[in-house]
Amino acid sequence: MSAAGVALMLGGAGIILAAGPARAAEVSYATECIPPPISGLPPVEGTTKVQITAPAEAKVGDEVEVVWKTVQAASKNPDVLDLGKDTVKPTGTVKVAGAQSADLAVEGPRQNPPIPKNSPMVLPDMKAKLKLTKAGEVTLTPDKYTINVSKPISTDTKCSPKEKVGAGATIKVTDGGGTSGGTTTSGGTTTSGGTTGSGGTTTSGGTTSGGTTGSGGTTTSGGTTTTGGTTAGGTTGGGGQTDFPGKEVAVTFACKAPGPASINSKVTVGAKKNGGSYDLTVKTAKGVMNSPAPLPAGALKPSMQITVGGADKGSVTVTGPPNSGPLNTGDPVSLSDMTGTYKPGASGKSTLSPGTLKIDVTLAGQKITIPCTVKGTAPVSLELDTTAQQGGAAGGTSVSGGSTGASGSSSGGLAQTGANDHGALRALGLIAGTAVLLGGAVFTFTPWRRLRGTR
Repeated sequence: MSAAGVALMLGGAGIILAAGPARAAEVSYATECIPPPISGLPPVEGTTKVQITAPAEAKVGDEVEVVWKTVQAASKNPDVLDLGKDTVKPTGTVKVAGAQSADLAVEGPRQNPPIPKNSPMVLPDMKAKLKLTKAGEVTLTPDKYTINVSKPISTDTKCSPKEKVGAGATIKVTDGGGTSGGTTTSGGTTTSGGTTGSGGTTTSGGTTSGGTTGSGGTTTSGGTTTTGGTTAGGTTGGGGQTDFPGKEVAVTFACKAPGPASINSKVTVGAKKNGGSYDLTVKTAKGVMNSPAPLPAGALKPSMQITVGGADKGSVTVTGPPNSGPLNTGDPVSLSDMTGTYKPGASGKSTLSPGTLKIDVTLAGQKITIPCTVKGTAPVSLELDTTAQQGGAAGGTSVSGGSTGASGSSSGGLAQTGANDHGALRALGLIAGTAVLLGGAVFTFTPWRRLRGTR
């Protein structure tokens, strides 16, 4: 945009009119930036410097272009990873006040040069169209903004003023007989939040809840005789029954970063008698979460602890194969069927309920674990008449894939710690460090440094 003039397009007539000289003044203000939840890091203070450009004079009814140029973002790229070309996209809000008032949403393209570690963020200009509705002086003031980084996963850093911000530009609007049409933002709407959604952030909004259909081909209790809401008739004695379909139950899982905040799913636990033990198959609803990033085939693998109650006590680990096909960012993720072996440790009516869910995601050779625990008490999906077996589950904590004993730390358990966790933490640190745009100086990412020091 030239400092000598700004072109105003009259949309209906397609006529270009010359406007008064553009005004641009640099505004500085103290800013607080909130890192993405994946980082686990606290808010960071910094200084934002912005230059707002708009025509100095215009008439009522004109639609003018407002440009936000970020001279200095309140953040630097931390000393962890380089940011690639065209991975950064800003959105923001310009406060319109004076003769008319509105929150004008401005947006920039995903366009940036490579940004090395420990260097200033370079953000493209953000723009929007503003329709002038009243005569008088209209002031334009920069406000909050969001920086989205698309790789290795999409994350947002949200920055907002911590002090009163001065106007960055003023437009003198004269009564030109135009009609009052309201404020028009870059998207054609006025938003109080001022930022547009920033591509593909992994949130709990991607979960599928409620009325999702049960995972493919599950036979529910609708086809069996039920007693008290749980599947009955699962006797180990007379009649020779070998297949015991479970009841589909609704479960809410609370997940930790880097996963979604929660997952709502329907879960069905089915069993097939195999000697004195039972082969379990656990199905979940389709689309339990959205993919946080482009994932190749074989990158995502689920497992779950099935809680054993009633006459028997303990848990059984079931695992599923990895995803068979590639996933794009935002694609709904359906977990594969999980299988394992339950060996009863007590005689009587034993119950099987969904327990802790674990999703392992492998990126760039590093495994990231998303742990999800059941909120409240999970409903019983299956009840069996069991007969105690030598080395069965009673009193134990985990029976994994046909193990013959009850072990508190079997190979299929979810409580493993130690060297295997370092890979997951390093991968998490890698992703968080890439996307967290924090501080006026390089931010020390403690978990990353600690892991580097202990290898």
